[in-house]
Amino acid sequence: MGGSVLPSAPEPCPLLLVDGHNLLWGATFGFPAEIRSRDKTRLLTGVFAFFALLRVAIREDLNGQPEVLVVFDGQYGGSDRKEVDPTYKAQRPTDAAALAPIQFLPDVKRGLDQHGIVWTELDHAEADDVIATLVRLTPPPREIVIMSRDRDYYQLVTDRVRVLNTKMHPGKRYIGPADVFARHQVTPAQWADFRALTGDPADNIPGIHGIGAKTAATLLADGFTLDDLASSDRLDTGRGRLVRVQLGLARKWRDMIRLNHELDVPVIPTGQRSQLLPTPAEIVEGLGLW
Repeated sequence: MGGSVLPSAPEPCPLLLVDGHNLLWGATFGFPAEIRSRDKTRLLTGVFAFFALLRVAIREDLNGQPEVLVVFDGQYGGSDRKEVDPTYKAQRPTDAAALAPIQFLPDVKRGLDQHGIVWTELDHAEADDVIATLVRLTPPPREIVIMSRDRDYYQLVTDRVRVLNTKMHPGKRYIGPADVFARHQVTPAQWADFRALTGDPADNIPGIHGIGAKTAATLLADGFTLDDLASSDRLDTGRGRLVRVQLGLARKWRDMIRLNHELDVPVIPTGQRSQLLPTPAEIVEGLGLW
């Protein structure tokens, strides 16, 4: 007598982790048109464009309706890295024009709340580290997409975790392990070592003077890390000698670049699809901003 065949479990929906500040900055400064209220008294570009870019990414770049979780930088995010190096991100402008996206943050959060999109932030954490923790807490085989232009997330990339950069051309917006290697000749696991050598101007991490991307990739060939280099002969000749004398600094930069995936986060993915977002105009209308 044959047994009954149990139905297979449904495939979990993708998890979309959105770097909220990264998206808001791109929305405010990169949207092609200025958006104002009907009476022209209120600038609404950041709010309108945030939801416009998010909605388009979900509709055009995701494989089905995902669970969406937006992560914002905390007010004191990066303080732990600044304790290691006070110059961390110190080059970033702090004038009113540069911080213009902040004015839209309360309304963006209200809009997310009104449409059931979960968002979170930790006062003393950067979004990168919260997202790294959420990736760790999400078991395989669930697909994870990190929506951000920040290449620090490359270190999280695996066969099931990809970065979505909507600023890139269609067809090239997803970054997986093969893409990281094709573009930089290092693996995601080597990303922090690679950036420690080359530097990261966005975060004011200088790297090792005289070491460019090509040299760094050559030094790290065959899966080498900074620790492997220390006991190898690759630092005995040529530009490798520059790394030898500054290896302690390189390790310091690497530790700052590495993401912390052990935070105590206030939310965890539920596995449930988020509701569809209406048009950005409807969201702005619902917020009473028109």
